[in-house]
Amino acid sequence: MLISRGLGIALGVLADRILGDPKRHHPVAWFGTWAAKVEERTYRDSTAAGAVHVAAVVAPVAAVAVVLERATRRHPVAHAASTALVTWAVIGATSLAREGEAMADSLDAGDLDGARARVNNLCSRDPSKLDEEGVARAACESMAENTADAAVASLLWGAVAGIPGMVVHRCLNTLDAMIGYRNDRYRHFGTVAARLDDAADLVPARVTGATACLLAPVVGGSTREAWRVMRRDAHRHPSPNGGWCESAWAGALGVQLGGVNVYFSREESRPLLGDGPRPRSAELRKASRLVTLVTGAVTAAVATSLIAIGKARR
Repeated sequence: MLISRGLGIALGVLADRILGDPKRHHPVAWFGTWAAKVEERTYRDSTAAGAVHVAAVVAPVAAVAVVLERATRRHPVAHAASTALVTWAVIGATSLAREGEAMADSLDAGDLDGARARVNNLCSRDPSKLDEEGVARAACESMAENTADAAVASLLWGAVAGIPGMVVHRCLNTLDAMIGYRNDRYRHFGTVAARLDDAADLVPARVTGATACLLAPVVGGSTREAWRVMRRDAHRHPSPNGGWCESAWAGALGVQLGGVNVYFSREESRPLLGDGPRPRSAELRKASRLVTLVTGAVTAAVATSLIAIGKARR
């Protein structure tokens, strides 16, 4: 089963690299619609209600994933194919990198409005307040953090727990994106979703940061410098996980991230990460490339390890 799991994960990432996300009927979008419908019935302004909501939304999807894993685990071809399909559904690395490239294209063409129009595909900041450096910084920070959320974490949970691991992680990550906010509506209701997502991403975020540091020379940076910046600045970030990714990207690209973020309902001041100038389109392209490189490196490590362990157990 480990061999077919490793092959399936590798094939799923390859499918994502070739095809990107589905343009319509994306399974993650289906889950989001399902979660929103359930929220209409479960919402109360309390942490306990939020816990009930997470269980009500995730449990049925997790049960389907468990059934799929068990139904195929004694059939290597079916198991590899099922794992590949689920991996493709939960991984978002290619679309993430392409979004960064498209924003860089707009900036290089002098089309700031076009670049601003794409900001909310990556994060929830108010794009009308962003200049060229602000757009590039928002994209770099979002790509860094989402490499862990939308790629590395799914790969690692897939390695450890197969199809159910990938599905449950993606459900928690999607719920966090929907309700994990410290605003009037979700301050209590979204607490459990946010905490579970933080816990699920604890190791993947650090793996993402370390891998980005190792690959820094490929984008013109220094592994030693990226590691120094990550170790120095990761804990400055308000997120227990985001700082490891963002500071690693900052160090690898030789730029400074962080600062004031303007959202539609609030303004947030974050500590600065890294040294050097603010990123522009050139660094944005390198940040996009780092998304692909980190995803590929972790995929290779996961698939190779699973296949090797599977062969050793025969």
